[in-house]
Amino acid sequence: MAISAQARTALFLISAGAVLFASAGTFAIAVFWVYLAILAAIVIVSFLMLDPELLHERMRPGGKPLPLGVMLATAVFAMHWVVAGLDVGRFHWSDTIPRSLQVAGFVIFVAANTLAFWAMHVNRFFSSIVRIQSDRGQYVVTAGPYAFVRHPGYAAGVLVVLASGIALGSWLAATFVIATNLPFILHRLIVEDRVLRADLAGYADYARRVRWRLLPGVW
Repeated sequence: MAISAQARTALFLISAGAVLFASAGTFAIAVFWVYLAILAAIVIVSFLMLDPELLHERMRPGGKPLPLGVMLATAVFAMHWVVAGLDVGRFHWSDTIPRSLQVAGFVIFVAANTLAFWAMHVNRFFSSIVRIQSDRGQYVVTAGPYAFVRHPGYAAGVLVVLASGIALGSWLAATFVIATNLPFILHRLIVEDRVLRADLAGYADYARRVRWRLLPGVW
């Protein structure tokens, strides 16, 4: 029997908390609770405000289970929670991030997820894999953040990767997640942009109008 999107998401949040606190060996780490509260708030807002068809597409793209590559990428991202828990809760290898920088990390983390939510709100084709959604009548979206960059979702992903380990308070976790996840995000952005240019009607013209893939004025 298929698991509902709500059940999968609840399992994800429980797993995130279990990984963080089990690795730390204690529940008495306030920044971990703040981090999980932010994740929970994002999930609740998503289910209340996003298109249910989009949520289904992200959980089962094209009606199929998530591919192994996406699940592996998620698992690798989750590994930095393990590193953060071990660092901050047990061994204190590199848990010397100043509180002010941690606060900045949380601000960027929230801003990044807000950007991702904005992109999903205006783009009902915001899939979890690279595919042309002819089955859903996909067309070029130019509203919202897509008026400024072609891939705001990936921009949000980059910001999440840069901020997450910092917010959790571990230099080692920050280094790990940046080193393992940033190349994957940038590679997938390049691949998706090529696929859209080749196969989605109107995207090449859109790309000529909106020159920047990730960051206005830079790339």
